Amino acid sequence: MALSHESPGAGRAPGRSPQGAERTAAAPSDAENRSAPEETPRRAPGPTEATTPGAAPGTDGATPGTGNAPDPAKPAAGGRRGRKALLLTIALVATLLLLALFSAGTGAYRIPTADVLASAQHRLGLGGAPLDRVGESVLWNVRLPRVVLALLVGASLGCAGALMQGVFGNPLAEPGVIGISAGAAVGAVAAIGLGLSFFGNWTITVCAFVAGLITVSSVYLLSRNGGKTEVVTLILTGIAVNAFAGALIGLFVFFADSGQVNQITFWQLGSLAQATWPKVLAVLPCAVAGLLVAPFYARRLDLLSLGERPARHLGIDVERLRLALILVVALLTASAVAVAGVITFIGLLVPHLLRMANGPGHRFLVPGSALAGAVVLVAGDLAARTLAQPAELPLGVLTALIGSPFFFWLLRRTRRKQGGWA
Repeated sequence: MALSHESPGAGRAPGRSPQGAERTAAAPSDAENRSAPEETPRRAPGPTEATTPGAAPGTDGATPGTGNAPDPAKPAAGGRRGRKALLLTIALVATLLLLALFSAGTGAYRIPTADVLASAQHRLGLGGAPLDRVGESVLWNVRLPRVVLALLVGASLGCAGALMQGVFGNPLAEPGVIGISAGAAVGAVAAIGLGLSFFGNWTITVCAFVAGLITVSSVYLLSRNGGKTEVVTLILTGIAVNAFAGALIGLFVFFADSGQVNQITFWQLGSLAQATWPKVLAVLPCAVAGLLVAPFYARRLDLLSLGERPARHLGIDVERLRLALILVVALLTASAVAVAGVITFIGLLVPHLLRMANGPGHRFLVPGSALAGAVVLVAGDLAARTLAQPAELPLGVLTALIGSPFFFWLLRRTRRKQGGWA
């Protein structure tokens, strides 16, 4: 998706016009630049020139001789965008709370929302009343762990997607590009196919998490040359590692028995059916750490979006920034995949939607993608376990079924706006 940062006076700055319009924009700009030295000495700057939208680039709307007065249009635009971001955040939080309450009470055993709230108040010592024995067990041992796990996994994948798109400078990037999901899948499939059990019920989760971290570390080290890494090299190395991981998964499936094949297939399709409080506690530290650290890189991601060379001139250590963000993405994605399996399109589509709604600024995009990812996955899990009752749809399949057509529409929209890919 082409991200535009045009101002009302963008026509006066050659090179900042959209692709395909540079030649038409250059001619009037050159004429204005030639005439500017003749007009300036004839008159003193007036007080109204400070608000002229076509102020020269680099002056922030200020006119010489007026005390560097800023352009009031820019703070106004920033204020409107800030209010829009605040409204979107409030809407996402409210939607998430309502979805969580509704999801906690919906299923084969129906629990009214008022009873869910009353039980929660009772557990917190704020009054309320407990449910019957079956209701309490269903709510607190089955439904709420699943809702909380969906919230953590969705937030992790959404935030990781926003970071990846910022690191690669490409709105089509997502966490799987550098092999994290495929590597975690290899670890889980190996644990199942080899019958490993050294961590008990945690064996598959631990193997998936460790394999995901090892994979992304390998991709980074293989892409590094002369103390630097290039985006293209990272992407190509990730493609090669994904292909190798797919071959390993196929090899394990070939040697597995029928029971292990079924377990491998179920895990690869993605699901939260095995959600428990211990699994929530397993993913919680990684998710919270990554989600708390990620917003601190928002400003540097905004500078990186200008290009690597301008970012370096502005004091950004691009290599260190890229390494730090890849580690944060690896932490978020590996922990999510380890407990929920491979769930696609969350990290790709959620940042796109927010970028369309409020622009490319990462101060809102990074935390907003976490909130929106949680909303999407809680809603997706609710649909997965209710649309085909008493059966349950695989969550990864459902997100792919919905995400693929949307992604196709997004590609067509981007191509149409840019007038082609060339």
